[in-house]
Amino acid sequence: MIKEEEEPIAKKRTTFVCQECGYNSPKYLGRCPNCSAWSSFVEEVETAEVKNARVSLTGEKTKPVKLTDIAAIKVNRIQTGLGEFNRVLGGGVVPGSLVLIGGDPGIGKSTLLLQVSTQLAHKGTVLYVSGEESAEQIKLRSERLGDIDNAFYLYAETNMQLIRTEIEKLQPDFLIIDSIQTIMSPEISSVQGSVSQVREVTAELMQLAKTNNMAVFIVGHVTKEGTIAGPRMLEHMVDTVLYFEGERHHTFRILRAVKNRFGSTNEIGIFEMRASGLAEILNPSQVFLEERLDGATGSAIVVTIEGSRPILAELQALVTPSVFGNAKRTTTGLDFNRVSLIMAVLEKRCGLLLQNQDAYLKSAGGVRLDEPAIDLAVAVALASSYKEEPTDPKTAFIGEIGLTGEIRRVNRIEQRIKEAAKLGFTKVYVPKNSLQGVEIPETIQVIAVRTVSEVLKKVFG
Repeated sequence: MIKEEEEPIAKKRTTFVCQECGYNSPKYLGRCPNCSAWSSFVEEVETAEVKNARVSLTGEKTKPVKLTDIAAIKVNRIQTGLGEFNRVLGGGVVPGSLVLIGGDPGIGKSTLLLQVSTQLAHKGTVLYVSGEESAEQIKLRSERLGDIDNAFYLYAETNMQLIRTEIEKLQPDFLIIDSIQTIMSPEISSVQGSVSQVREVTAELMQLAKTNNMAVFIVGHVTKEGTIAGPRMLEHMVDTVLYFEGERHHTFRILRAVKNRFGSTNEIGIFEMRASGLAEILNPSQVFLEERLDGATGSAIVVTIEGSRPILAELQALVTPSVFGNAKRTTTGLDFNRVSLIMAVLEKRCGLLLQNQDAYLKSAGGVRLDEPAIDLAVAVALASSYKEEPTDPKTAFIGEIGLTGEIRRVNRIEQRIKEAAKLGFTKVYVPKNSLQGVEIPETIQVIAVRTVSEVLKKVFG
């Protein structure tokens, strides 16, 4: 007698998963060997299902196709009412895309998405799924932001199976999940917010987005290090990753793209948090410079590039004699190691005795500056405070500083100079090697320099 072949049974096994980075271990470990986090392992039961075939994201079987046989498609982007939000996305919302938005608690992620949802409701059906707030709480916030279209639906639920059922019934054009850590799949035995839950729910949302040609926005919590909580592969699964940055004590907010499959990366949008919601800042340079004091020491203006736009920002430095033996260094909005390097160059190459001086530096307005072109402005601000001599309020500084004191070239110098001229600046210091083939406006004087000591001599006599 021939026995019928039995179907393989799904096996269950216990594994320990790091909740910070997603590292798997067969036994409990006190410290994760991958990310060095302590007490981050949680026991999870995994079910290994046996599948006969793998399918694509759309749920259909695929086969290899020649690249020349694939028809090119034109992406029709949907415009929201926030031009800065459209800029960061690469020109608008792409149907079928999966967008992850991360940020600190209370920074305004839910406010941003609720405001965008009310605008997208005029373009199609919107389903806003909230796992943290009730429908009544969202209703109160929406009344503060403005009126809502009839095609805007609220759904307070955390069960992914029920959410999928409502999506199939409603067939929305836009889906907002707030937040991904609160949604759970009943098929996974681990707790809400665990690595397995976040990974499974995100994969299911991706399949729903591609199958229904539905734009999906998901909110992700961030860790104390500033990265999105959950497995690192979460950022690799989505199409776009946006970070909503800013200080809670400042009204300015910056939306920054760090990954975008449908546009450029490192693009930013600047907003101001008001009682009626987020308002766009169309000219951020003017906003960052409007409170600058004339004749103040320790201040310098830099033309930095954020994404595709040049922005003028003020760098402030305060240098005071150290009371104790070790000099103190503090930075806000600037890289600490970069500032330490510039101070060492000023002491070694320019003769400024800074080893017994406390130094406090910050970028005014709450914007974070981390590109090499800010080096020269940092050096001038430090020298201005040290010498107690102010800089010209109509002068800007652009350039990277090397360890030998040379001013190195930076990119997109012509765009930076034109932005400074447009805002009424009359003089700008730039690296000498960056001026080849650059068209200079008539309203601004461009001074080409080679070393830091040369700049200090020309600025402070």
